[in-house]
Amino acid sequence: MAVHVAFFLIVCLVHCDTKTVLQDKLAGVRTVDVQAVEGMVAQFPCDLGTAANDKVYMVFWFRDDAGIPLYSFDVRGKHLSEARHWSAPEVFGPRAHFATSPPPAALLVRDVKRRDEGVYRCRVDFRNTQTTSFRYNLTVVVPPEKPVVVDRYGRVINTTTLGPHEEGEDVLLTCRVLGGRPEPSVRWLVNGVLVDEEYEHNTGDVIENRLLWPAIRRADYAAVFTCQATNSRLVPPRELSLVLDMFLRPLTVEIKKPSEMGEGGVLTAERRYEVACQSAGSRPPAVITWHKGKRQLKRITEELRDNLTVSVMSFVPTLDDDGKPITCRAENPNVTTLFMETSWTISVVYPPVVKLRLGSSLAAGDIKEGDDVYFECHVRANPPARKLSWLHDDRPLAHNVTSRVLHSNQSLVLQKVTRHSSGRYACSALNAEGETVSNELHFRVKYSPSCRSGGVAVVGAARGESVVIVCEVDADPPAAVFKWKFNNSGETIDVAADRYTSNGSASSLKYTPVADLDYGTLSCSASNEVGTQLTPCVFQMVAAGKPHAPRNCTLWNQTAESVEVTCVAGFDGGLPQKFLLEVYTADGTSPRVNLTSEEPSWTVRGLEWEVRFRLVAVAVNSKGRSLPARLDDLLFRDPEKRTGQ
Repeated sequence: MAVHVAFFLIVCLVHCDTKTVLQDKLAGVRTVDVQAVEGMVAQFPCDLGTAANDKVYMVFWFRDDAGIPLYSFDVRGKHLSEARHWSAPEVFGPRAHFATSPPPAALLVRDVKRRDEGVYRCRVDFRNTQTTSFRYNLTVVVPPEKPVVVDRYGRVINTTTLGPHEEGEDVLLTCRVLGGRPEPSVRWLVNGVLVDEEYEHNTGDVIENRLLWPAIRRADYAAVFTCQATNSRLVPPRELSLVLDMFLRPLTVEIKKPSEMGEGGVLTAERRYEVACQSAGSRPPAVITWHKGKRQLKRITEELRDNLTVSVMSFVPTLDDDGKPITCRAENPNVTTLFMETSWTISVVYPPVVKLRLGSSLAAGDIKEGDDVYFECHVRANPPARKLSWLHDDRPLAHNVTSRVLHSNQSLVLQKVTRHSSGRYACSALNAEGETVSNELHFRVKYSPSCRSGGVAVVGAARGESVVIVCEVDADPPAAVFKWKFNNSGETIDVAADRYTSNGSASSLKYTPVADLDYGTLSCSASNEVGTQLTPCVFQMVAAGKPHAPRNCTLWNQTAESVEVTCVAGFDGGLPQKFLLEVYTADGTSPRVNLTSEEPSWTVRGLEWEVRFRLVAVAVNSKGRSLPARLDDLLFRDPEKRTGQ
């Protein structure tokens, strides 16, 4: 019986629904578009309150123009809350549920599938009132997959960081989106601002949007590049955000000069200084290097303070550093082209550095008497030298035109030099930092030989007596050749070379007069590479012996303290003589006083009172002493005793 009833009900429903479809077409029921996101809930409203004062009898849901329902809501003889629900298992099954509260009533379909897309119709049957129908066209929205971003080389960016990039580079990004129905729109936003919404359909279901962000600047650092893909307002856009990372060049670099600088910002040579340099704005923090001229300095310490790099360099300036630039270079450690530098040209003060040289056009080993020479004093000083002095053998050498000594700027000119110009020369320079004496220059003047002792030397010799006569000359370089000559009243004879010997600046001749004609004049002359001696050395040979004793000796002008002694000179023996007065005590053998004089005249002082002294006068020449000349004894009386008597 139940089988027959069910069959009758289905047949009736099909027959009745077919009739209702025709009625809907005739009545022109409006189709409402409904969208649902795949995997989410689709909602189909079906208002149960359209018939006033009538009760709902049955609610049926159909797909497209099918006559068999896919869902039924049976209220017959029941309250709405007790209605019977039935869902076709091959369509929605347990995913569908007809909810009557809150109004309006609606069929809710969970976990929407792509196959659920289509036209659905709701038919509400009332007990007495005409049936009501609603039509819905369900579109299932399939969200796109999450965007993928690739760089200019086609490499997928798997991090949230973009870069790092350098300032001035172009950023080229391609956003790729796969799938989605309807076709999604793909766009780029930078810091939330839409910058590019032009996309293109690529192979398959891939949609791409290529963004070119040219010549990035410092202001672009940490910018957020977002790719969005959206095809429905029902779900938020699928997006991927990248934060731009950049290598930034330093913004500032500054040298902090040392506080110990002198007046005018100068540095003192050979003193240690510390110079600081700081740089800001680099990312990552800058690395600071120091250079003095072209040479890198290594003695530095460095520290980081927030985004500030501070480097302290310690150095000792030398005089060669004057005028050199000290350069501080702040460089991005990852990109050598991202740098900034500043320089400070230092001024170094120092005492004069002095070097003396012989004139560049002169040969030091070829200066001869009569030549003109000059010296050059090279001075390097900061501040400039304010005084220049010259020294000869440690004595100041003043400007003197008469002496032919001339000062000219930093040169010393000596005109017509002589052998006396030889010696040690130096120059001295003075500035505010001190005075410096140059190196000593040993100056040599070559000259031809000349006699060491001037005038004619008398040499006495007796007949048959041999004497050695030494001829000494001054010469530079030493004399190389000596020649001797003998001259008497009759003739001049060259002395044979085997009769004399020569050694450097002296020549010795052994001479023995035998007859009267052997007495005369001997002369010697020498020569060296400069020239021959102009005036020979002359020796007068005379017959000579010991001198005769002085005579007529007297004491006079005697006082209590002194007495004058005077004699007459005897024959000198043919040689220069001197006179000697010896004072003895009465019984002494050694003289108490020796007095020598060129003339036979002496003054005797300082002897004791009341002591008797013996006086002896003699003449002396190169041959010996004369016989003594005896004088009266000498006695100085005590003045007090004489007064008493």
